[in-house]
Amino acid sequence: MPAVVINPHAGHELDALSDAVDDVNVLKAKIWDSQSEFDSTKDKTTFRQYETACDRVKNFYKEQHEKQTVAFNIKARMEFKSRKRARMGIWQAMEMLNTLVDDSDPDTELSQIEHLLQTAEAIRRDGKPEWMQVTGLIHDLGKLLHLFGSEGQWDVVGDTFIVGCAFSDKNIYPSTFAGNPDFHDAVYSTQYGIYEPNCGLDNVMVSWGHDEYLYNVVKDQSSLPAEGLAMIRYHSFYPWHREGAYTHLMNEKDRVSLQAVRAFNPYDLYSKSDKPCDTETLRPYYEGLIAKFFPSEIDW
Repeated sequence: MPAVVINPHAGHELDALSDAVDDVNVLKAKIWDSQSEFDSTKDKTTFRQYETACDRVKNFYKEQHEKQTVAFNIKARMEFKSRKRARMGIWQAMEMLNTLVDDSDPDTELSQIEHLLQTAEAIRRDGKPEWMQVTGLIHDLGKLLHLFGSEGQWDVVGDTFIVGCAFSDKNIYPSTFAGNPDFHDAVYSTQYGIYEPNCGLDNVMVSWGHDEYLYNVVKDQSSLPAEGLAMIRYHSFYPWHREGAYTHLMNEKDRVSLQAVRAFNPYDLYSKSDKPCDTETLRPYYEGLIAKFFPSEIDW
């Protein structure tokens, strides 16, 4: 049997590798830290106070909750797959979005492009990775759906929820679901409805809107990681990532996604009170960033 040759540096290399693994885990924990540096001094109690928001927000949710049915969600997905609405680059899409005003959001009167830049800049200031910065930059571009021929704002914006099973009482204004036909359906009104326990959120229908639309647009047309795609798809899914609803449908992948979405949420929500960004000054940086993750044009 040949002698075993011991590398005198092997122990040192193993220690170095172990330290490097620990460093990566520390950095990853910092990336996912929901107690983000930029919002630690903000008064969060002034945000998302929907119970005292203007009447148009309450009326909006009543309409959304009554119309987001299983039948509508199947139809919306079929229409998405059946046609392309436009072909353009990300920055062009941001400029197009600027004409939209969001009825569901009581926190800001900023333009859409200002909110996107504020979100991205807050992420950038905290030293988060480039893929997360660009995720922040594009996260609301799904609102273009409204300009492409949605039925209203109720199928574009607002908090999202799962259709096809019982509406959670952790949704905003849960009593308004009583006007939804699915609320009284023998199957859709049960805990699991058309789903299986722990089937995973990839296998459920989240109410159709800008999150779901943009997720379907970019998932096969970008190099964003799974965490970035989760931030896009679930950032308006407040009953899940803030209130803890729908855990009976989650699988292990969703637990990782939940951490990512919770890390992203402060940048989406609390950056809205920051000073407006200088769009033209920031444009070269973000166009360079976009080019790292997207082709020059994509299908919408």
